[in-house]
Amino acid sequence: MIGDSVSAAFGISQTRGWVALLGERLKRERLDYSVVNASISGETTAGGAARLKPALDKYKPAVVIIELGGNDGLRGMPVAAMKKNLSAMIEQSRKSGARVLLVGMRMPPNYGPQYTGEFERAFTELAKQYKTALVPFLFEDLGVWRDFFQTDGIHPTVAAQPVMLETIWKRLRPLLK
Repeated sequence: MIGDSVSAAFGISQTRGWVALLGERLKRERLDYSVVNASISGETTAGGAARLKPALDKYKPAVVIIELGGNDGLRGMPVAAMKKNLSAMIEQSRKSGARVLLVGMRMPPNYGPQYTGEFERAFTELAKQYKTALVPFLFEDLGVWRDFFQTDGIHPTVAAQPVMLETIWKRLRPLLK
């Protein structure tokens, strides 16, 4: 698992974040996988791409979940650069023998329709290009419920974590052999 603050459980205990809940679920369902959370708050796709190869070499994962891009978008970085970095991570993961789950994000509408549309399509285009599993939008089942977001309006609360896990699980479960 490589991601940003959303997967690093920003503002809440890491033990209550969706990634920790995933580890618990794998144990409960007696699936022989362990979870390594290599998520860092503030991480961009460039940072993730730079950190991924050493993590792949160290942990030799069967599945890599890539939840990055949100910080690229919030900083207004070019979508083409984000796609290039995500492509490199998908390719590195595959080369190491791992299956990939790409997790998409969306930008707020104040970034303009052209940028938000291009940003959202990037994840779908990459999933099609690489024929990889995709969660189109990690927050798809959170809606606009205020209870699901911290006061910053960006980071999910403890209450949102099980919902996000279910969103991930639907696309992850078929990748688990």
